[in-house]
Amino acid sequence: MIISLVLLSYSVKNIPIGTAYAVWTGIGAAGTAILGIYLFNESKEPLRIFFIILIVIGIVGLKFFDRS
Repeated sequence: MIISLVLLSYSVKNIPIGTAYAVWTGIGAAGTAILGIYLFNESKEPLRIFFIILIVIGIVGLKFFDRS
């Protein structure tokens, strides 16, 4: 958890706080869902995978279309 906060504080030096926080929470949500699939044998339905991919696309989009 501490490493995560350190990386967040480092990232806000380069990108706006709103974008940094959205990326931080998005990575956490997608990462948790992916780990749940592989470690806990949760559902691998195509629609679930699709929405995880949408989260990742949103994260990338926030970074690429940031005007700063």
